[in-house]
This record gives sequence, structure tokens and C-alpha cells, in this order.
Amino acid sequence: MMLNKKNNIILIIIFFVISLSIISALIIEYVLNHRPCSLCLYERIPYFLSALLIIKIFFFKKNEKITLLILFLIFTISTLLAFYHFGIEQGFFDESFVCNVENQLTILSKENLLKELNKNIVSCKDVTFRI
Repeated sequence: MMLNKKNNIILIIIFFVISLSIISALIIEYVLNHRPCSLCLYERIPYFLSALLIIKIFFFKKNEKITLLILFLIFTISTLLAFYHFGIEQGFFDESFVCNVENQLTILSKENLLKELNKNIVSCKDVTFRI
């Protein structure tokens, strides 16, 4: 199945939005010095996967239907992850094992505890950047 021109334009727009999102996250982290929590970092993975899949669609014209289905599943998972993270920030959900700073710190020796304290861990409950 070859994608028609309309679908190609839609994929280009999606790729542009994905690229803009990734670049914005990196600018916020490295230029504005806002430390992301671990869940914020995990939320970036679907963006990278989606960008790679869109590139695959344009350069390798095989299995486009399956690739688009996988892209849809990635977007769905990304949306659920974003709502879950928003729920943690708003206090609707408890922090998960990914975000729970206390659980990460209880199993450490004194030396490792000192190293972890120097890392400046960010809790998923803390919103460090707002638009």
C-alpha cells in the first residue's frame, strides 16, 4: 500500500510536531536548567520511536499498514503515560516505582546515599516547568 499525498503531508506534520516537542524538551532541560523526573525521561521514548517509524515509512515503503498501526499504538501508550504523569502531578495517583524517590533511597549504603543526594533527584510530583 502506497500512502497518498494527503497522508504524506499528515505524516510530515506529525514528524514536525514530534521534532519540535523533542527539541523543546531538550531546550527546557539543558538551556533553562529544569531537571526532568525519571517519568519525564520515559515519556520521551515514544516520541523518538514515532520519529523513527515515520522516517521508516518514507524511506522503506514496506509494511506501511503495520507501521501505521504500531505508530497508533505508540501514540495511545504515550497519551496514557502523559495522563498518568499528569495524575501524579495533580495528586490523583501515588508516585510509581519509577518516580518514588523514597524507595530509591532506602536501599543504599552511606556512600551510595551520599552519591544519590548529590544527583539532585526530581520527584514526579514536582512540576518544575509550566507554560
